[in-house]
Amino acid sequence: MKLSIITVNLNNRDGLQKTIDSVVSQTFKDFEWIVIDGGSTDGSKELLEQYADHFAYWVSEPDKGIYNAMNKGIRIAKGEYLMFLNSGDTYYKCTTLSDLIKTGLDADIVFGNYILQEEKTNNEKEPISFPDILPMHQLVCHSIGHASSAIKSELLKEELYDETLRIVSDWKFFLRKALEGKSFQHVDIIICVFDGTGISSTNESLLQEERQKVLIKEIPPCIIADSEIINDLTEKLLPFLYNWQTRDVLHYSSKKKIYHKIISAALSLIKFLDRKKIHNGSR
Repeated sequence: MKLSIITVNLNNRDGLQKTIDSVVSQTFKDFEWIVIDGGSTDGSKELLEQYADHFAYWVSEPDKGIYNAMNKGIRIAKGEYLMFLNSGDTYYKCTTLSDLIKTGLDADIVFGNYILQEEKTNNEKEPISFPDILPMHQLVCHSIGHASSAIKSELLKEELYDETLRIVSDWKFFLRKALEGKSFQHVDIIICVFDGTGISSTNESLLQEERQKVLIKEIPPCIIADSEIINDLTEKLLPFLYNWQTRDVLHYSSKKKIYHKIISAALSLIKFLDRKKIHNGSR
């Protein structure tokens, strides 16, 4: 079996219904679906009972947090690749999984683009896209989409998500795999609409606290420094790239590589000025 989809839910019946409708409507059917509910009391359990025939496994019981719930699903999953579509998240269209399979899943981590839905509205935003060659600063300062990624199950079974973290354990996992030299493959399709109203999007102070904790422990200072320089250039010298209407054209152009050329030129200029400063100071 190629795919296992893992859905985690806690007292989000409406979001769970959206996710169920999305997965059930997929034209590609050769996957197993695992749902881990944290003992919801809002009718979610009754909804899961209603759709039980669609699940390879489901359970409704108290857990120790979102990553504990995900790890339960990981231990059970039998697919070659694991995907995480939590309650409230939906696949972009009914052919999403079929389109993903057609790209030829091959790398350790295959990631696509996604749409961030920050409000409960039907207004569709521009997709968040990524380059074909993923720069390290993207993973250090930001990340790729968890719900828009397919991860080889053997990687997660060898190293489950860190349950001491409440928000950034999936980000930590992607960082560690990049540093270990695991392969990342970008597929230029929109995978999902991500529900941006959850804890990872609304608790900024905890998010930053956990990110700093992980960076200090996992990432060499030289990589952090270089990544922050590139990120600073991107955000301060080239702010127009963060206009969503131009981002796909300039920032992550897979053909012209405009963004990478600008960054390379800016870094070369900085190095040149630093060398000139050192040279003048030694006279």
